[in-house]
Amino acid sequence: MDALRDYLKNHRHLYPAVAVVAAVFFFAGMLVTAAVGVTPHAGAATPMTQGGGVPSSFANLAESSEPTVVNIKVTKVEKTSMPGMPDLEESPFGDMFKQFFGDMPKGPGSFKSQGAGSGVIINSDGTVLTNNHVVDGASDIVVTLADKKEYKAKVIGRDPKTDLAVIKIEGRGPFKAAALGDSDRARVGEWVLAIGNPFGLSNTVTAGIVSAKGRVIGEGPYDNFIQTDAPINPGNSGGPLLDMRGEVIGINTAIIPNGQGIGFAIPINTAKALLPELETKGSVTRGYLGVNIQDVTPDLAATLNLKEPKGALVAGVMEGSPAEKAGVKTGDVITGFAGKKVEDPHQLSALVAATPVGTEAPLVVNRGGKDMTLNVKVAKLGANEPGAGKSQEVSHGKWGLQLQDITPDLARQLGSKSHSGVVVAGVQPGSPAENANIQRGDIILEVNRHPVKSVGEVKELVSRDHKDSLLLLIQREGNDLYVVLKG
Repeated sequence: MDALRDYLKNHRHLYPAVAVVAAVFFFAGMLVTAAVGVTPHAGAATPMTQGGGVPSSFANLAESSEPTVVNIKVTKVEKTSMPGMPDLEESPFGDMFKQFFGDMPKGPGSFKSQGAGSGVIINSDGTVLTNNHVVDGASDIVVTLADKKEYKAKVIGRDPKTDLAVIKIEGRGPFKAAALGDSDRARVGEWVLAIGNPFGLSNTVTAGIVSAKGRVIGEGPYDNFIQTDAPINPGNSGGPLLDMRGEVIGINTAIIPNGQGIGFAIPINTAKALLPELETKGSVTRGYLGVNIQDVTPDLAATLNLKEPKGALVAGVMEGSPAEKAGVKTGDVITGFAGKKVEDPHQLSALVAATPVGTEAPLVVNRGGKDMTLNVKVAKLGANEPGAGKSQEVSHGKWGLQLQDITPDLARQLGSKSHSGVVVAGVQPGSPAENANIQRGDIILEVNRHPVKSVGEVKELVSRDHKDSLLLLIQREGNDLYVVLKG
């Protein structure tokens, strides 16, 4: 203290600067104190925040929400076709074998396996929302609440296409239920909280932000995930993703195993639209058009004379489907449905799925550069709906395709229902065909919008159309899609 007093006495010229710094820290302290000293309304789950809305604590939110999150333990009966070991039992060592291993089954049998996940109570009567993959095939379900109480539960509704399921606690309530929010209001960059049971650990809370919305990760036709960097691990599946109001905006469902801070949640608005049917009917009824659709890439847009790469390109029309009856043709680009614009295939799938069966709706398509409106009557989506011949080189071999005529036997091997088209027998490395990801075994159905039935027809079309690009309609593993080759 004496040394400090002597230093200040000899450095009086620093007093003004010290005073300014002291003032800055004083007022800054007042601001911080004012920010973190805000008292939330009684019973609110709002976290305390610093300036700029950065949470200083998630304690209130976690404490309020944890009782609504449950641990789900599932027992499944798995079948096995592993035979027993009769040869060993009948061998000279048979008696010793039985002494150590007993009598082994001599035929197909079954065994029990166990799994775990999470869920969130959405009604005080014990209704729980979780993932379908958590309870699929369950023979026994036990739900554990935050207070360690255990209850039996049963499945009352499942939807594999969105990976959602509803189960019911077989116990006397009331149970504390979570509030369901509005996932459409969630903004990229907002804080979120994930609660679940990772690796079987009881209620675990992690925090992060909404990293992205509308993510398509290849899980199904209705992909529309919220991406978050709030840590999600195995066992978190089915648990809630909460906003800072304490409302559920998503159901945690998937992770990228080798990624860090990349998890995905099903938007709660998707779940809310399905809950009435899941709770009353046990399944979901969806609308159906009967088309195979794909994204419109910039290359496809240029080839199809479109102004911009938007819409859903029809790569195939199912026989007898609503789309076929309405006059939809392969190569059409669907740009509108039921009065709403269609930006991409996933949006169209969601719109059609949400349309009541039997509804007649206008369908806007672009055909040959011109828009036209068709009337389509939406049907019900079913549970399962979505080498001979000499090889020849396509003339002007710049495309790098080796083709051969299709035969009934070859069509059967390739899983094709039709005997039309030409089979890709080989792809030249470094060629436009390889760059466009054409694969051996693909079946070419059209060349520049013209159907083809033989290698000769392909050669004629390629030699006739002197273009820098080639538009092919191909069939791969039963699915049709358009591909552009650029010379």
